[in-house]
Amino acid sequence: MDRREKIIQIIQRSEKPISASTLAKQLGVSRQIIVGDVALIRASGTHIIATPRGYVLDDNKEDTLYTIAVHHQKKDLIDELYTIVDLGGYIIDVIVEHPIYGQLCGKLHLSSRYDVDQFIKKININDAKPLSELTDGLHLHTIKCLNNETFERIKEALNQKGYLFTK
Repeated sequence: MDRREKIIQIIQRSEKPISASTLAKQLGVSRQIIVGDVALIRASGTHIIATPRGYVLDDNKEDTLYTIAVHHQKKDLIDELYTIVDLGGYIIDVIVEHPIYGQLCGKLHLSSRYDVDQFIKKININDAKPLSELTDGLHLHTIKCLNNETFERIKEALNQKGYLFTK
């Protein structure tokens, strides 16, 4: 089995995102070699996604994808994300419409409070601003849900909290 096959296998078996540094240590190569290998794996058609916490396979199971528009202040970010994951949503990304650059998308891949906490921690450590700050809090999320009922529960909860954009 070659190194690229091993990379795919390690990512498939991991229950959480796995970083390029971790893969490099396991395979005895540099991080840059892993980054290059992942690029070649992607080019061959395998859908590996780079998240803030590491690589994951986009297996696109039988879940359904939905897009939701939300609007809130930065102080409500963690509550919005918790609401979605607590009700069974998997947050794939955040999308904003920038007046100069058009649509900007940031991959999130958040499925639990732990994932949300790690995302918020990264924002704080890097003194970064969420993409939604570019649009005064208005943004979209692509959410993967097991079924429409799950999505409707998420929408209702966000609406009750005043986060759902309905104008």
